[in-house]
Amino acid sequence: MERRRLRPVATTRRQRGVARALALEPGSPASLQARVANRVIRMVLRSFWAASPLTDEGLLRVQRAAAVLARLQSTPRGVAFEPQDLGTCSAEWVRAGRPDEDRVFLYLHGGGYFFGGPRLYRPLNWRLSAATRRVVLALDYRLVPRHTPADALEDAVGAYEFLLGRGHAPENIVVGGDSAGGHLTMALLLALKQRDLPLPKAAVCLSPWVDLLCAADSHHTNERTDCLIPAKNLAWLGRDYCDGKPEDDPLHAPARGDLTGLPPMLFVASSTEILRDDTRDAHERALAAGVRSVHQEWDGLAHVFPIFAEFVPEGKAAYRHIADFLADAGA
Repeated sequence: MERRRLRPVATTRRQRGVARALALEPGSPASLQARVANRVIRMVLRSFWAASPLTDEGLLRVQRAAAVLARLQSTPRGVAFEPQDLGTCSAEWVRAGRPDEDRVFLYLHGGGYFFGGPRLYRPLNWRLSAATRRVVLALDYRLVPRHTPADALEDAVGAYEFLLGRGHAPENIVVGGDSAGGHLTMALLLALKQRDLPLPKAAVCLSPWVDLLCAADSHHTNERTDCLIPAKNLAWLGRDYCDGKPEDDPLHAPARGDLTGLPPMLFVASSTEILRDDTRDAHERALAAGVRSVHQEWDGLAHVFPIFAEFVPEGKAAYRHIADFLADAGA
C-alpha cells in the first residue's frame, strides 16, 4: 500500500507564526501587526512624501530618501544578486533558493515613476524568487524627472526583448509590478501586442496605478485611509504625466486599451488604499475582454503590502497566492 507523504510540522514559535501567516486569505480582518505597521508607514513614509514640494526638486528629495532607505535594508544568506546591463538602463538578477534558470519573472518596481529601483525592492524580489522558484530580473528603468513614463515603457520592452534574445521562451516568462510598475506591466503587454511580439505566460499587478488621471472614486473616498500615498501628490504627478496626451492613450490608461488576447492576470490590492478602484476596474475590463483574470482585495492593509512582508503576515501570504496563481495558469 502506498504510504501517504506527511507535511513537516511546524515546531518552533517562529515556524508556527510563518505557517499561520501563509494560511491568511483575502477578506480576513487586518492583523495586529498590519495595523501597527500602517501607523508607522503613515507617520514616516506618507508624511515625508506629503511634505515634499510638488516640484521636480520635491521628487528628487523623495528619490534621494528612497536611495538611503534602500542601503539600510538587509537580505538573508543564500540570496544572490547579479547586475545586468541593458543599454538604455540596467537591471538586477535575483535568485533565492534554487530557482529554475529557464523560468524568469520580469519585475517592474513601483514608485510613481520617479523613485524606486532593484536595490529598494530586494525584500520583495527575493521573496518572489523563492515563492515562484523563478529567477527575477528586476528592471531599473529610467525615472522622472530626467525621463518620462514613455522612456520607462521602452526600457520594459527592451528588457523583455533581451529575455527573448537570451533564449527564454515566452511561456517561461512572467511579468509583473506594483503601483506605477503595475501600470507599466499593463502598458508593456499592450506594447508587445501592438508590436506583434509573443506575450508572456502570465502577469501580476499589485495595487496597479492603472489610470494616471486618478479618476476613480477611491482616490477621494480612501484619501484618509490610505496610509502610504498622499492623494494630492499622486494626482499632481498624473496630471503632469498626461499633459498634452489624449485621454484614451493606452500608455496613460492601459485598462482602457484593447485587452483582448492578453495572458492570465492577477490583480491584488487593499480595500483602504486609493488605488482600490483602479485595481477593480482593470480586473473587470480584463474579464470583459475575455482575459482569465483573478482579483484579490485584502482588508485594511498598506498600499503594496507584500513589500512589507518582514513586518506584515499578510505580506508573506501574498507570495503564496502569487505562486498558486501562476501554478493555476500553467506558468
